[in-house]
Amino acid sequence: MSGFGPFDTYSDALISACSMMLKQPHATAGRKSDMNFRLRWDLSQEYCAWIYYTPDERFEMSMMSVTTIQDARGKRSCRLPPKVDDARYPPESLGYVYLLHTHPYEGELTEQDIRYIVTMGLEHGWEVKTKAGMLRLSLVAFFSASNDLANPTCDGFFQYTPASGDLSKWTQERNQWRRQSIGSVTWIDAQHYRIDRH
Repeated sequence: MSGFGPFDTYSDALISACSMMLKQPHATAGRKSDMNFRLRWDLSQEYCAWIYYTPDERFEMSMMSVTTIQDARGKRSCRLPPKVDDARYPPESLGYVYLLHTHPYEGELTEQDIRYIVTMGLEHGWEVKTKAGMLRLSLVAFFSASNDLANPTCDGFFQYTPASGDLSKWTQERNQWRRQSIGSVTWIDAQHYRIDRH
């Protein structure tokens, strides 16, 4: 992705991706309590991308994907290609670390989100070996709590890590990141799961 990294740490890549993705046109609709939220929602778009690990031991972001025509008025989604095409490296040498996407407001992960990352885990594996140790594949949904649509802030993200089942919410307050565990996802069988909330 032009203008992005590469980064030596996954955390630097993740925070940079949050800011970059939320600043895309119509990536955020502001706060639900705002009187213009409905119009902003109708105009909103969801962006998605991969953060992946390269043989150079650095973290990169793929090109962003956006779906301009949505299937349903009350939902937002984007169709991310399952594989990264980076001509510099053999396809099998890339490690898939984060499946990123934006949420137009501070909304939790959807059933579609949860099912898609599991599909990607079955295809790419659940962990990636990096110079900092093993990293587990995760789904991340960035959000902004700002009503400044021209300069939205990266206020947090929801995260689901299939290998551990952990479902969490990260928020930024005074330049410090804080994790709140929401619960865990337990798969009953290949088609059904439940969320056990804390």
